[in-house]
Amino acid sequence: MSKRKRFILIALAILAIIIIGTAGYMIIEGWSFSDSFFMAVITLSTVGFSEVHPLSEGGRYFTIFLILGGTGTMLYAATAIVQYLLEGNLENILGRRHMKTEIAKLKEHTILCGYGKVGKEVAHVFKNEKTPFVVIESDEKACARATTDGFLCLNMNAANDEALKEAGIMSAKSLVAALGSDADNLYVTLSAKSLNPEIFVVARIDAEESEAKLKRAGADRTMSPYGIGERRLAMMTLKPLVVDFIDTTMDRQGHEFTLEDVNIVKGSSMDGIMVKESLRRINGAHILAIKKKNGHLITNPAPETTLEAGDELVLMGTPDQLKGLENFT
Repeated sequence: MSKRKRFILIALAILAIIIIGTAGYMIIEGWSFSDSFFMAVITLSTVGFSEVHPLSEGGRYFTIFLILGGTGTMLYAATAIVQYLLEGNLENILGRRHMKTEIAKLKEHTILCGYGKVGKEVAHVFKNEKTPFVVIESDEKACARATTDGFLCLNMNAANDEALKEAGIMSAKSLVAALGSDADNLYVTLSAKSLNPEIFVVARIDAEESEAKLKRAGADRTMSPYGIGERRLAMMTLKPLVVDFIDTTMDRQGHEFTLEDVNIVKGSSMDGIMVKESLRRINGAHILAIKKKNGHLITNPAPETTLEAGDELVLMGTPDQLKGLENFT
């Protein structure tokens, strides 16, 4: 039996005994509700106060019954509370309070919904990329694993608005729906977009037919772990060097070159200039592709291509060249 259910049963037992005691005195002695309730409480708590009114013989026998049956329950409840605290739960409570304080400090962070096999891998990528994030996981054991791994984790249902609000949805820049079912990811996407229409949502899918539904719900991108794994297996067989190169450039840790995507903001130093003029302003990094604000993707852009506010650039360069180029403001 879980600790929560155990405490609920104890609380119900105490409430039942108080109700029985109050009703007993009202029936046997004919007292008022307040006098009967007071007598029941002081009897069960064994504080030693005198009777509210002189007891009849029936009232005395009922009081003996109440003491024998009720004080045992009260002592068991006290023992359970002490045990709960001694087992380290006080530390857990203080830890959760500290965690909520740390989450409240986050700005422009990512919310990761789910810490299963996929969510765990995503979390470690975020950690390597030094991306601030918080995990929402309904499974208590999975959330404990996330905390053990050093991540902020809320043990809540990600589909609930309260969980998303506590994770800082209003100040977050992106959300990853990596729960175990497409239906759960659909609910999370709907909830997230209703609270923050501007948040960028990436949703995991298992079934192809779920992709259209998730996009209608507001998902900006969808991803199938199985589809990616199958394509990667095929490409590793056909073009292993290409796969190795992509893996190297996607990992910032200890490699000479890496990839980055950046946005051009209206009025920035990159707004309205040509590609050949931008090289000095991006510290010598290479522009591999430009996604225009109308969605058109230009790969290997010509030097005369004009950059505009709303464009997104895919850059390749050293970590030092790409440092600080996430947004051209």
